[in-house]
Amino acid sequence: MTKHILVLSGTPKAHSFSTALADTYADSAQQHHEVRSFHIADMVFDPDLSEGYSQDQPLEPDLQAFQQALEWADHFVITTPIWWGALPAKLKGAFDRILLPGFAFSYKKKDTLNTKLTAKLFDGASFPNKLLSGKSARIIMTMDGPAWYYRYFQGAPALRQLQISTLEFCGFKNIRHNMLGPIKHSSESQRQRWLSLMAQLGTQGV
Repeated sequence: MTKHILVLSGTPKAHSFSTALADTYADSAQQHHEVRSFHIADMVFDPDLSEGYSQDQPLEPDLQAFQQALEWADHFVITTPIWWGALPAKLKGAFDRILLPGFAFSYKKKDTLNTKLTAKLFDGASFPNKLLSGKSARIIMTMDGPAWYYRYFQGAPALRQLQISTLEFCGFKNIRHNMLGPIKHSSESQRQRWLSLMAQLGTQGV
């Protein structure tokens, strides 16, 4: 089945292996699916949500286009390096600016919650109404250290933040991930294996 696939290269660097992974996925996916691609490095916007949600901050044209593509997409693919255990600031800033109340989520009132138990558990708290439901995602993270070390010794905080606190919060399901590393000292043959994996995933649209 043909899918609408949005591919985002989340590195601020103009040229990187993370971008090569995104481009390889997108090129392969285009053979069987409709694809829109964005590169954070090329997008022009203020990554600082300076007033939080207390004041409107008009979206720049690149963010408007990305928001429209995210609405259009069935499947969202993100490639990103891990810097200091976290997402690059510009990528995090893009999510801060794009995933706004009324677009990605809203808050349910206590009296609209469907059970008394849920209402009690969330008494005094904000309960999300997920506005991007029905979409799937894949997160592809690159790092200079071993992926097993990032996962088991550091707890993969960027993955947890992006998967659970961001995408699932907005309604995404079936979120898969790949953590690739170490990149810095990888051989050409290893990089080709990773690129081949991206081509395979892109062809399948998963």
